This record gives sequence, C-alpha cells and structure tokens, in this order.
Amino acid sequence: MSDFVNGFWAWYVTVIVVASIAYCVWVLWSNGKVKFNPGNTTGHVWDGDLQEMNNPLPKWWVGLFWITIVFAIGYAFLYPTLGTSGGQLGWTSAGQHAKEGEKLKALIAPVYEKFKGMSVEELAKDPKAQLIGDRLYQNFCSQCHGADARGGKSFPNLTDSDWLGDGSAAHIKNTIANGRMGVMPPMAAAVGTSDDVRNVAEYVLSLSGSASDPVKAALGKEKFAACAACHGADGKGNPAVGAPNLTDNIWLHGFGADFIVKMINEGKTNVMPAQQSKLTEDQLHVLTGYVWGLSHPSK
Repeated sequence: MSDFVNGFWAWYVTVIVVASIAYCVWVLWSNGKVKFNPGNTTGHVWDGDLQEMNNPLPKWWVGLFWITIVFAIGYAFLYPTLGTSGGQLGWTSAGQHAKEGEKLKALIAPVYEKFKGMSVEELAKDPKAQLIGDRLYQNFCSQCHGADARGGKSFPNLTDSDWLGDGSAAHIKNTIANGRMGVMPPMAAAVGTSDDVRNVAEYVLSLSGSASDPVKAALGKEKFAACAACHGADGKGNPAVGAPNLTDNIWLHGFGADFIVKMINEGKTNVMPAQQSKLTEDQLHVLTGYVWGLSHPSK
C-alpha cells in the first residue's frame, strides 16, 4: 500500500480498518449484557405460534467472533493493513511473487538441463525441445504473432525468411530477451512536395512488382534517394538497422499507395516488449531454437 498518491488515502484506509474492528468489539460487548429470557421476543409471530426470540447468541458462537477480532488485530500488526504501514513481517505481494518465481525456476530447471549444451540448430531438430518451445511460444509470443506464428498486421510472420534483422539465432535471442523498437521517422519534408510523396509511393510499389503508375514511379525514383539511407539505393533494406526490404512484396503494416503515402508522411513506431524478465536463460535458449526453426524447417 506504499503507492498511495497522497496521504489522505492512507489515513482513510486506517480509519476504516480501525473503526470496523472497534465497531465489532462494541457490538459483541453490548450484546453480551443481554440475559437469556425465555419470554423475550421481538413480537414477530409466524404460522400462529412460531415466535422470533431476542436472546443472546450461544457463548461458543460469540467466542468465535472474539477469536476473529483477535486474528484481525494480529493480522493488521503483522501484514500491510493500516495505510502505508508495511507490517512487522515486511511482507509484500511483489516479494511473494518473486519467491514463487524462484521456486518455479528451481522446479523446472531439471527439465531444461539436457538442452543447455545443444546448439540452436540442434534444438530445432529435437522433438522434445520443439514441444517445450511451442508451449513457451504459445504462452509468451502467440498473443501478437499468432498461434501459427504467421503474424498479422504490424506483427511479423516468423515462419518466412523476411527478417527485420539478420535472422540469425543471436539476433532472435537478443530480440526476444531485450525487445525491439522499430522506428521510421516522418520523411515527407525530406522527400519534397505532396506530389513527390505520391510519386515515391508509386516507385516503392514498383520495386516489388506491384501494380503502380509507371509515369509517377519514374518521377519518384529520384526522390527515393531520401529513403535510401535506410532502405538502400536498391530498396532491399538494411538488416543492421532493421529497415525492411521493399522489393519482396511483404508488407508488415499495410499495402497500397495510400498506405505508403501515410507512412512517408507520418512515420511509424513499432515495439516488441522484452521478455527476459519472464524467462529463465534456459527457457530463452529453447524458445530461440523453436523460433529459429520456424523459418528453417528441417529437411
């Protein structure tokens, strides 16, 4: 509870907790003064002679309530309960989560022991490693790249050879572990006028053999020089900076002249979150082998 935005809420919680316990004590104490009286009724009668009595609870039942109150006081003393107080035991949900995580890592470590000395290529051919890798993929990767790893709009297909990088095992492992941010800055100012932007879009379409306006494409070729620093003079991209190949007719974020114009005008930022904190080193190794194997099927 140490993340309250201001002190008011800490006092609010403290008052509610203390007042609730105090109220329960008062109710039990005040009702304990009531004496048993066979004729003490509330005046409510059902079915002719069934009367509602107004007598105290049995002592054993009242005793359970007192035990509950003592437990609540002890809990508030030991655990985070009263505002920003951390409790005498210093327990936190984050700390508990970390402990459980360490227990889980120790529990699954023997499962991954045999894979430590195997190369990524060997993992890609090992049926057990692939089965485990598939489970890891479904848990951590399928939400974005799809259950079949073929991706979708803005989420790369992992089963082809079109990589926004060199596609090596080291590249894949680093991307999974540390994530990746792909950025294309707005380039309209560097390209020229709106007509120039449209011409460049047509030229980009022509690079992949897509339907395009040949006249506009010819005019856009010269202006494409503003894009060549990343995508290369031939438009085949640059794995070193993650610039995509524009000649292979694989479109990650959308297709068509209008889309390309929008990309040139507005740019694009795409982010893959880092997964290292969620995986052990052994799990990362096996998952790398699985993902690498998706685009390198064994023959």
